[in-house]
Amino acid sequence: MPFKSADPSVVKSITQRVLLNAWLRALRTPDTVPLLCDFHTEGSADERADMMGFDVVGGGEDARFLITQEGARLTTAYGNEHVDPRLRANRYLDDAIGPERYAGVILSYRACLVRKRPTYTVAEVTDADGKDVSYERLLLPFGRGNRVEHIVGSYKAISIEGGFRLHNLMGVKARAVPVVTMRAVIDRRFVPMDHAASQDTVELS
Repeated sequence: MPFKSADPSVVKSITQRVLLNAWLRALRTPDTVPLLCDFHTEGSADERADMMGFDVVGGGEDARFLITQEGARLTTAYGNEHVDPRLRANRYLDDAIGPERYAGVILSYRACLVRKRPTYTVAEVTDADGKDVSYERLLLPFGRGNRVEHIVGSYKAISIEGGFRLHNLMGVKARAVPVVTMRAVIDRRFVPMDHAASQDTVELS
């Protein structure tokens, strides 16, 4: 499934909309990416549990994504609770989730890197009890000029069936392989916002 061009309304999650708006506020000119230090949001510190931060190492097809912060709920979703908390950062994404799952998500990260715009994907997956869950991934690029040096990710798991099992939902030993139902690059109908960003910050370092 190719990435389609979309406007910010494609994002379903309210909290991810807040993050996207914060990215837009940090954007100074439309042909660049914002600085990470300008990224401020009204989200609470609890939001970090569903977020990850990455440094981009290298470029093009050889680029790798070094984890600088890993949210606790993401650790659970990928079945990585066994990893010492001190070792969850400063490792590459492909090493952290394994080649099989990495192959299923790398297109989103590369699209964010190449297009220099937020990417948004939705995947359908089944939890350990057979409940249908939508897994929504929003990736926000940051850097200097038009070079992406960092990516901030927000990941939301939602089920219309109510409560579900998060453990190993997206891991290699999950009940089912996620099926992507949407891939979008948010590059339509957005311009840098001219009002000041909130000073409430979600720290990713």
